[in-house]
Amino acid sequence: MKLLEKIKTKLLVLIVAVWSWLNLKAMGDRAHALWTRMGQKWRNTKLHQKLMAMEPLPRRMIIMLCGVLLLLGLIFAFNQSKTIMIKYFISGMGLPPATVSTMEIGTSEWQPKLSSVGNVRAFRGVELSTELAGLVAAVLIKSGQDVKEGELLIKLNDTSDIAQLNSLKAMADLAKVINERDRQQLAIQAISKNVFDTSAADAKSKQAQVEQQIALVAKKNLKAPFSGRIGIVSINPGQYVNSGDKLLTLQTLDPIFVDFNLPQNNAEQIKVGQEVEVTTDAFKDASFIGKITAVSPKVDTNTRNIQVEARLANPDKKILPGMFANVNIKLGDQVKLLTLPQTSVTYNPYGSTVFLAKSTGKKDKQGKDILEAQQVFVTTGATRGDQVAILKGVEEGATVVTSGQLKLKNGTPLIINNKVQPANSPNPKPQE
Repeated sequence: MKLLEKIKTKLLVLIVAVWSWLNLKAMGDRAHALWTRMGQKWRNTKLHQKLMAMEPLPRRMIIMLCGVLLLLGLIFAFNQSKTIMIKYFISGMGLPPATVSTMEIGTSEWQPKLSSVGNVRAFRGVELSTELAGLVAAVLIKSGQDVKEGELLIKLNDTSDIAQLNSLKAMADLAKVINERDRQQLAIQAISKNVFDTSAADAKSKQAQVEQQIALVAKKNLKAPFSGRIGIVSINPGQYVNSGDKLLTLQTLDPIFVDFNLPQNNAEQIKVGQEVEVTTDAFKDASFIGKITAVSPKVDTNTRNIQVEARLANPDKKILPGMFANVNIKLGDQVKLLTLPQTSVTYNPYGSTVFLAKSTGKKDKQGKDILEAQQVFVTTGATRGDQVAILKGVEEGATVVTSGQLKLKNGTPLIINNKVQPANSPNPKPQE
């Protein structure tokens, strides 16, 4: 059977070859006949007769020039036809499809608020130092200790000052006794009024010296001017300190202040007593509620910002002075807004745009709608985390391209792949 199949195949090939050869021969004969008739007509023309009447050299030159012109014409015609065919095939192919991710735009409830960044400041805070120089006799506190107002913190050596105070007290007591004796003698006219006045003035002077020395001794005792928490204590007994040296810090941590700035165009929205929510990077999952206690009565001429002060309760003393804080001021009730991921909006100098996935009304081989890109202008509003509010340009329920729009233009066919979506969280958190 296989041998018969091979013989049959070879016979068919031979028949096709003979038939093709006969057709080519017939076409060749027809072409030869056509060429002969055209040559005969050319020889009967006046142009041929004039050409043959010319000298051989000019005739060859003219024939050569005609051939060159004919060749150039053929080359030009070939290039033009090639360009036309390429344009024809490209226009017939259309735009290549692009793979994008999409989502339906919907509404979310947003809390209108003003946001700013600020610095935490202690309710009361001071770097403590002494007015007088001297040797440290005793350090009565430890680092990080909470102290009360008036509590003794550091004591300088005041032995000589106390001895001087005792001497002045003795002199003051003597001056007082002398003045009292002169009073009695003045009553019986034993001394003059001038002597009594002199002894009275001397008694007052001696008492003033005593009070001055008492104040000097008190300056050798560093006491807490208010209640708060002591910082790092690096002072040791026996150490000599100069007047004005910063010895330690004292901070009142509860309550605590947050200072921040807002643009001048928000001046009308800021009022004393408004509630603020404060978060810090140190406590990412915690928020602290406070109220605005003061608004600066002037605008900074350099930044055109208004300084605002808020007061927070800090019973656990978690927030520390100098911390960086994020401040949010709530304004009114919640509102519904259309929101999109910020990656879906293309920001340009001439306006912000998004791409919509529109149905062409056609079906693919699987029976699904064929979608194409349509670019529209939008008006964006406030941002919140990864989201941006859309105020104008699209309607709720529209399918918006969320990623891959950089390779799109109007009419580009779309292939939807929503396996990976861009971040769209109102409260994004740093990834570990």
